Amino acid sequence: MKRRTFRLPRVGSRLKRLVCISDDGYVSLSALSWLSDIDASFILLDRRGKVRFMTGPSASTDSKIRRVQALAASSVVGLEICRTLIDAKLQGQERVIREQFDESTTADAIGRFREKLSSAENVEGVRILEANAAISYFKAIRDVEVVWSKADRRKIPAHWLTVGARQSLLSGGPRSAVTPFHAILNFCAALLESSTRLAVSALGLLPDLGLGLHTDTPHRDSLVFDVLEPVRPDLESWLLRWVTNEPLRRADFFETSTGCVRLKSDFCVRLTEIAPSLGNLISPWAEYVQSALWQSTSGAKSTWRCIPATRLTQQHRREARGQGSFPAIEMPKPAHACRDCGSPIRSNKKLCSNCAKQATRKNFRVGRKSAQQPESLAKRSVTQRQHKQAIQNWKLSDLPGWLTRDVYVTRVQPALATVPRSRIRSALGVSEPYSSDIRAGKRIPHPRHWPVLAELAKVVNWSYESP
Repeated sequence: MKRRTFRLPRVGSRLKRLVCISDDGYVSLSALSWLSDIDASFILLDRRGKVRFMTGPSASTDSKIRRVQALAASSVVGLEICRTLIDAKLQGQERVIREQFDESTTADAIGRFREKLSSAENVEGVRILEANAAISYFKAIRDVEVVWSKADRRKIPAHWLTVGARQSLLSGGPRSAVTPFHAILNFCAALLESSTRLAVSALGLLPDLGLGLHTDTPHRDSLVFDVLEPVRPDLESWLLRWVTNEPLRRADFFETSTGCVRLKSDFCVRLTEIAPSLGNLISPWAEYVQSALWQSTSGAKSTWRCIPATRLTQQHRREARGQGSFPAIEMPKPAHACRDCGSPIRSNKKLCSNCAKQATRKNFRVGRKSAQQPESLAKRSVTQRQHKQAIQNWKLSDLPGWLTRDVYVTRVQPALATVPRSRIRSALGVSEPYSSDIRAGKRIPHPRHWPVLAELAKVVNWSYESP
């Protein structure tokens, strides 16, 4: 077990959220009091994706809004809010399936469920449509392959190679995930839950009084889970892009004796970096729910001066200054890893230095062996005969008078630095090394190639006759 201790200054710390991932440790009352004084939140999570404890700033209570919130599960305003939240969620799921996986059939099915929301007569009908759409959604991403480093693919179970079903074989629900993807999703969902709870509390709403999308059960903040529904597709889209493009590392996970997948502590710490982005994503929806509830109160029209403050997005201040709406939020990019060994590397590289050297040696041996095969020798012989025949048929008169050797060296060759090697290779019908030497100025090609290269470099005859 690792003990971590860090100190923050009392003034100028700029701390907004403190996330602790641990099952053991302590925090003093003076530290909690200091967090309250600077309006910072404190969140305690475990690696299984469960919010243990949290506290943060909250607004003053408004009995009118809370009375409407308590009755929203059986009122018209509650039904309209639920329709809006689920409509946004299904629209996000449809976008993920259509744009990231090009599954038009599943996307159209989700779209048909979304169209039926307007005709739902009660919250129960909205819930059924959302559940049916979720079945199609998770079924479409169940077999998506997860990228692992080559070294780790030999060390992991076969069912870790795909996203897997959302329903765990251990719990029958999302909890106790048996695949790394859903273990990460559960932990990120806990971060989203904590951010949503902070948002609704900061707006003076009661987190445990839901709108009807989630039934009232002990120890569940139903309103929190209702409000975060529209943001789930954004979180899932970010995670799907990650696991299908960046390799995961076996060292970041461990499997219990029952087959439940857990996250290592260091990996959880890195995942908490998305918490501020999740908080920004949920803020407009929390304020929407607050505004919709306030508009249905008895004194909403007469007390226009008491319009709820947009303390999360500062939308009222933006409108007063003539600024646009709340800006779009981008999720942070995950850490980049080597595709062979899984070591952290820079984002513009695919392999680390050690794996790149091994891959270069291997490719060189394979390429050298392939180049001596009869098929490669015959192909190279045909290409050489074609170039010799073209040189014999070429005449000096075919070269434009202005395009001399000096013009090529001083004007054409420097301009080739911006031309891709692939275009030079395909235009001249030469090899990759030769096209690279031409672009670098190490080789001057035959004059018959100069007009083509001048066109690629966008060099024209600038000479003219004086009047």
